[in-house]
Amino acid sequence: MQSPQQILEHIFGYPHFRDPQAAVIDTLMAGNDALVLMPTGGGKSLCYQIPALARSGCGVVVSPLIALMQDQVEALQEASIRAAFLNSSVPYDETLAIEDQLLHGTLDLLYLAPERLLQPHTLSLLQRVELSLFAIDEAHCVSQWGHDFRANYLQLNCLHEQFPCVPRIALTATADQRTRAEIARRLNLETARHFVSSFDRPNIRYRIEPKDNPRRQLLQFLCGTQKGSAGIIYCLSRAKVENTAEWLSQQGYTALPYHAGLPAATRAEHQRRFLREEGVIIVATIAFGMGIDKPDVRFVVHLDLPKSIEAYYQETGRAGRDSEPSVTLLLYGLEDVVKLAQMVEASEGSEEHKRHERGRLNAMLGLCEITSCRRQALLHYFAETLDHPCGNCDTCLEPPATWDASEAAIKLLSCVYRTGQRFGASHVIDVLRGSRNEKVRKFGHDQLSTHGIGKDLATSEWRAVMRQLIVRGYLEVTGEFQGLRLTELCRPLLRRETSLQLRKLPAKGPRFVSRDASASEDLACEDQPLWQALRSCRKALAEERGVPPYVVFHDATLRGMVKAHPQTRSELLAVSGVGASRLARFGDTFLAVLRDFPKR
Repeated sequence: MQSPQQILEHIFGYPHFRDPQAAVIDTLMAGNDALVLMPTGGGKSLCYQIPALARSGCGVVVSPLIALMQDQVEALQEASIRAAFLNSSVPYDETLAIEDQLLHGTLDLLYLAPERLLQPHTLSLLQRVELSLFAIDEAHCVSQWGHDFRANYLQLNCLHEQFPCVPRIALTATADQRTRAEIARRLNLETARHFVSSFDRPNIRYRIEPKDNPRRQLLQFLCGTQKGSAGIIYCLSRAKVENTAEWLSQQGYTALPYHAGLPAATRAEHQRRFLREEGVIIVATIAFGMGIDKPDVRFVVHLDLPKSIEAYYQETGRAGRDSEPSVTLLLYGLEDVVKLAQMVEASEGSEEHKRHERGRLNAMLGLCEITSCRRQALLHYFAETLDHPCGNCDTCLEPPATWDASEAAIKLLSCVYRTGQRFGASHVIDVLRGSRNEKVRKFGHDQLSTHGIGKDLATSEWRAVMRQLIVRGYLEVTGEFQGLRLTELCRPLLRRETSLQLRKLPAKGPRFVSRDASASEDLACEDQPLWQALRSCRKALAEERGVPPYVVFHDATLRGMVKAHPQTRSELLAVSGVGASRLARFGDTFLAVLRDFPKR
């Protein structure tokens, strides 16, 4: 057995551990339990893979998705690690062969879905072999407050009962304090050592904009990112996924739909293309993403409002797992707020659950409407403080303009009151702007004192005012028809005892020109030919082996080669991410490419 440091250097090709990887690994090496919260791309998998290799026995990894198992096992096998997975996609004869490997001690890591692990046959099998550890990945699935709840995860406390001497580690990238406490309680990890890393992803640029011709906004965004970049676009409905993918394809992009309603073979093919081809865009519902171990996703777009900050953080975190510059864009509108509020009220959860969900939705809306640094607000939600504005979000790069909206707010609130506090946003705005459509005349609202007092603002501007009044608690959305109702907060404003500053709508067109989210952006022009040659070499090796390009080397490692321009095997080994195993398999091929270019 090698030490964790030797495994890190020789197998994975990294010289140093990131904080707190070493402390987590030391905890498991000592036979103790751990609960780890670490952002996507922070190196969670090494926290259990390395001690599984360093300790005697086989490490068992509980993973919620087939895609995650396949990706990780593929990468481990390429690094000459004896890894396998068992799930519904594995044929019976292969299952028997893998179980035989396990019984004979020739497996280092075995990935299992919770459903497979909990089968009596599997638990009996594991009782007969030496186990180094249990790793419960995507542990937020155990929480009923989480956004990817899996009922089978609730039964994983049996590991504590049936294997009391085997250390356990639970890992997740997203959990607020309430979710974290539930994970610890349900998995019997209250006495485990907790490791909470910074939630900050400084390489990700956050952009949030109100919807104003979303397709035009999306096209402007895509034109502002590196041509040929891989990305994910999230939509709330399946129909919107398919329509958006078709429209993007017509615009010349390689865009593929992904949602639970598509045939399994279609989903698998689209996922395979996303992982193995370059420049593919997946348009998806939230059914896509968890466990997709693709490091070079350069952008994530939300065309609809996520239901919580946890969901937003988790989904945007699928960009830039390789720590290279990446960009996110969220487009949101009043109709999103109404739709999500209706979903909360229609749910079968308890009143407490609904109240909690409303709070999460309001926090998400608050993140959208703030005028200060988005990253500071995002981190504050996870109980983390950033002492200074980040300089890498839209509100930092182009601070939003504000205006004294006191009179406009009074007009709107008065109109809500005069119309009976039971009508939705569109009708109230119609009355404000002096419409005499059938509905306005039917209810006699064209005779109200507030009819036509808001002609000075466009419909889009009134919607912006209304969104912000809802977020700030002056208005609430109630009832089956999502009527607007005033709250107690309105009194001082209506009496003109206080004023109100609101965010102005952005000017038409892109708010700022985004720099390319490119892994090669800090390379000199004269280095671009070598960069492209190394990428072509990587692509050929990946296709030859039937694996995604990043399994051969990450972009960051190729960039390290460009900068160091190694000419010998020892020099190439010194590049972060190479390692002895990859050097033996790929070293000579890449050195041949490097030697074709003069060293500067």
